[in-house]
Amino acid sequence: MKILLIYPEFPDTFWSFKHALKFVGKKAALPPLGLLTVASMLPENWERRLVDLNVRALKTKDLVWADMVFVSAMAVQQQSACEVIDQCHNAGIKVVAGGPLFTSSHEEFPGVDHFVLNEAELTLPAFLEDLNNGVLKKVYVNELFPEITRTPVPQWDILETGKYASMAIQFSRGCPYQCDFCNITTLFGNKIRIKTSAQIIDELEGLRKIGWNGTIFFVDDNFIVHKSYLKKQLLPQLIAWRQSNDVTNEYYTECSINLADDPELMALMVQAGFNQVFIGIETPDNLALTNCGKQHNTSRNLLDNIRQIQHAGMEVMGGFIVGFDSDTPSTFRKQIEFIQNSGIVTAMVGILQALPGTKLYDRMKSEGRLLNTLSGDNTDGSTNIIPSMGSDILRKGYMKMMLYLYAPKHYYQRMRTLLEEYNVPEWKSSIRMTQLIAFFRSTVLLGVIGKERYQYWKMLVWTFFKNPRALPLAIRLAIYGHHFRKICLLHLKQTEALADTA
Repeated sequence: MKILLIYPEFPDTFWSFKHALKFVGKKAALPPLGLLTVASMLPENWERRLVDLNVRALKTKDLVWADMVFVSAMAVQQQSACEVIDQCHNAGIKVVAGGPLFTSSHEEFPGVDHFVLNEAELTLPAFLEDLNNGVLKKVYVNELFPEITRTPVPQWDILETGKYASMAIQFSRGCPYQCDFCNITTLFGNKIRIKTSAQIIDELEGLRKIGWNGTIFFVDDNFIVHKSYLKKQLLPQLIAWRQSNDVTNEYYTECSINLADDPELMALMVQAGFNQVFIGIETPDNLALTNCGKQHNTSRNLLDNIRQIQHAGMEVMGGFIVGFDSDTPSTFRKQIEFIQNSGIVTAMVGILQALPGTKLYDRMKSEGRLLNTLSGDNTDGSTNIIPSMGSDILRKGYMKMMLYLYAPKHYYQRMRTLLEEYNVPEWKSSIRMTQLIAFFRSTVLLGVIGKERYQYWKMLVWTFFKNPRALPLAIRLAIYGHHFRKICLLHLKQTEALADTA
């Protein structure tokens, strides 16, 4: 059996980093970790090939080679996924689909022959058994949440690793919190299921053996839930493995703000190679946080917490939301002030959207406030909710907020705030070739051609004298800013088009 695994293309979004990737000569930010893991679950005698449409186009010869196509996607990849399904259907090849997009709304894809939904550790074996017996069903589901201690190492050898800016592994699945806008608990449950330290080191060792020395994303919805396990097992073993193999990879992950409450954990994470964390801040407004079920962000000084994490040696990337029912037109200014004061340079601000399977979705549906306009990208200026403050006010306020935050003057101000607090980890010493390439390209595209050239050179000079070990970070953030401004302008045009048709 010849299986072609296809990963649909991401549109131009906040997290695609398409406009930043050209500085380092890469095609995509991250690999399709789910498909690589599924590839390892297939029978050993099957042939498998991967086509990531973020890296290269799908060719006719790819489809001619294949006996069956496996497609996995997230909601934001919906348009490309539909195009792939149509292309396979026209070529007469059966399509098997899974992943978050199809698990949430498989009924919307009539062109798919078979759905393998939920978590593949439970549903893929049933599909493979029925395939072997010639009695395939349309849909395979299992709402149980399997332990992931037997999940195989992703099949890295089918991946063109040189085309990616970062690699990814997974330590855990699930989240203990009940945020009403988030579908993570619907997909993966409230119980945190973790891999063993041996599994994680095996996966990292696999990447090391193929020569990967770049950044690695620990794809966890909340990495720090099992603090005792991290402090007593994973992190000490990870530190020992890094030291014995002279590993200097940088890691980043997602976690909750209560990381700031544990200096010991932060110190261990930094020593183990973590220098970035994404945290869902959402809003500094306690009423909105309480109403959406994010009480764990209340009753604390968020700005102090962020500074503690930055000072420990980890850059904080933040998720923010506008459009809560308790938000008013003054919310946009409050969010701007908070983000500027926090030094969160990578601030992902989105309009509230109701994802299928969430409490918010059910409430909006019952209140008659649900629209059929879910894009899957909460940073494109659209929403599938009728907002309490009015669609026009929300849309205009959001775009003004984004244009302010990513204007060079204000963006570089946040960089300065971060770099004044940020302590570069001791293990960060060597400069990689990709960083040198990025620097030389940025001096031309940002320092000569770019509208931000004054802020760019001012920041580099300041960093050189005040925090010279943070120069690679300053260059990376400057490049990110170029990407974010491109996205802001793109979404401004889309938002203006929406307003014209309203």
